Amino acid sequence: MSRYPRRTGRLALRAGSLAAALGLWQLLTTFDVNLWVRFAQFPTVADVARTFADRLLGPDYWTDLTDSLTRIVTGFLLAAVLGVATGVLVARSRLAEDLLGPVLEVVRPIPAIAMVPVAILLFPSNEQGIVFITFTAAFFPVLVSTRHAVRALTPVWEEAVRTMGGGRWRILGSVVLPGALPGIFGGLSVGIGVSWICVISAEMISGQYGVGYRTWQDYTIVNYPGVFVGMVTIGLLGWLTSTAVELVGRRLTCWLPRMSYVPGARPRPARTLAPTVEPAKAEEARDEHLV
Repeated sequence: MSRYPRRTGRLALRAGSLAAALGLWQLLTTFDVNLWVRFAQFPTVADVARTFADRLLGPDYWTDLTDSLTRIVTGFLLAAVLGVATGVLVARSRLAEDLLGPVLEVVRPIPAIAMVPVAILLFPSNEQGIVFITFTAAFFPVLVSTRHAVRALTPVWEEAVRTMGGGRWRILGSVVLPGALPGIFGGLSVGIGVSWICVISAEMISGQYGVGYRTWQDYTIVNYPGVFVGMVTIGLLGWLTSTAVELVGRRLTCWLPRMSYVPGARPRPARTLAPTVEPAKAEEARDEHLV
């Protein structure tokens, strides 16, 4: 069986798939293909590229980019800190679950974009309202993922630390947070994507600057290449921020066993602590590592 291409080959394959998609877009729009869907009104790739180049040379594009990134980073960091703290608190304390659980579960199903009227009433400026909407969008995915990750931890680890004299804070720092990190970063990855959806929508509704605001303005003046420039910008920003969250998560969870995906091949078992160590001793050594 042929081996799957290495890193260079995979990068080339990904670049080729993107180039093929752009080429198909160019062909469909150049020949005004109208089958089940209509491409006659679509701008071509060349039109979007020219508009993109013009935007890069002007100051408005970079102002919009800075404003959107500032809103995302501020709201997302607040959601990350408060979401993790609240998730751990609700998962570890019955009192906190009884006090906060009903309120959180009632508010959680409400879409963050539906909070725009609330943000307008609560905050004196549009900027603060957009940050609040971004925070709300990311908060609940982080909260739910953290809560489930903490509740799924093996009780044996906590008991081992407690037996050796560790208190609540030692258990929190040595067992709860490290053990829940994979689930926490799963929630953060979902939260950053939802944050981009909501911040762009909020900028379209009540923003003055930002990528979403500029995209909506282009639509109102029937500048379709400008609309696609905004869409491409949103996609690139979302991809970069999601990749950054994933890289941080991989760095902080480097102790987890991982295996590379090879289609058609049998997965290799994760390496044990020491092949010659008895299972009971290996378990004891792992527990000592958590202290």
